Amino acid sequence: MKKLILMACILAATVASANPYAKCAGCHGANGERKALGKSLIIKDMAKADIIKALNGYKDGSYGGPMKGLMKGQVASLSAADIKAIAEKIGK
Repeated sequence: MKKLILMACILAATVASANPYAKCAGCHGANGERKALGKSLIIKDMAKADIIKALNGYKDGSYGGPMKGLMKGQVASLSAADIKAIAEKIGK
């Protein structure tokens, strides 16, 4: 059983590193089509540059509304390359 749990954790980490948007999809939708928790912008409608600016702003604390604290924790481990990949996947 412990081996199964360990393998599941490794698989989840691998998927998340291969697709940095994977952890966003739970709240924002598979294609960025939902308002996260009913409060965010619909990110699929945002320009790539605006997504990058927002994610970097969440990371450094200079951006955000009611979900600012939650999002700071979500983006803390994202690299510049991860942020760019998310913008490329979701943005216009």
